[in-house]
This record gives sequence, C-alpha cells and structure tokens, in this order.
Amino acid sequence: MVLEDKMISVQMLERQLMMQNEMRERQMAMQIAWSREFLKYFGTFFGIAAVSLTAGAIKKKKPAFLFPIVPLGFVLTYQYDMGYGTLIQRMKGEAENILETEKSKLQLPKGMITFENLEKARREQSKFFIDK
Repeated sequence: MVLEDKMISVQMLERQLMMQNEMRERQMAMQIAWSREFLKYFGTFFGIAAVSLTAGAIKKKKPAFLFPIVPLGFVLTYQYDMGYGTLIQRMKGEAENILETEKSKLQLPKGMITFENLEKARREQSKFFIDK
C-alpha cells in the first residue's frame, strides 16, 4: 500500500513537471513569435526611416541626420536575432554557465523560504487583520 502511494505521488509529480515544461515551451514560443511579428513592423519603420534620414542628410548636407540609424539598427538586429537567430541558444548557454559557476548570485535574501517562515508570516498577518 505504501509503495503504491509513493508510485502515485511520483506519477503526479512527473505529470506536474511535464505540464510546467509544456507551459514554459509555450511561453518561449510566444516570445519568439512576438519578436518575429514585431520585426515585421519595426523593419518597415526602420526601412522608411533609413531612406528618409539618408535623403534628408543628402538634401540638407548634414550627416548628423544619419545618427538615428545607428541605435535603430541595434534594435533591428536584436529583434532579428531573437526571432530568427541564435540569441535564445546563447542566452540558454549563459544561463547554464551562471547556474554552474555563479550559484551565489542566485541565492535569495535571507535564504530559502521554509514552511516555518511562511506559517510565522501567515500568523502575523492574521493577527494584523484580527487586531483591526
């Protein structure tokens, strides 16, 4: 009986982990899709802005008009890399590196939350509402 209960709870945990992973994958897919969609609109804006700024710089003989193309180009490149490039893989690799070599930067203030800490906070909060 005890062994069956443990097997059932392991299966439930596995299902929960699978569901969480499925949700994470869906969120990532939405983020990539958003980047691709944004890239369409921003790419159009960038193209129009680049042509207009270049024409203005030539007509007015002021190369300073070309300056906005530089930061806009960075945004365009980032969005392209996010939607179609290797940004996600590079971020994943960097995150894995942080998890392996910089674990101390990931620790929560005052350490991991415990059941006792949660209960203490709950009791203090309920006293606050009762006292009012």
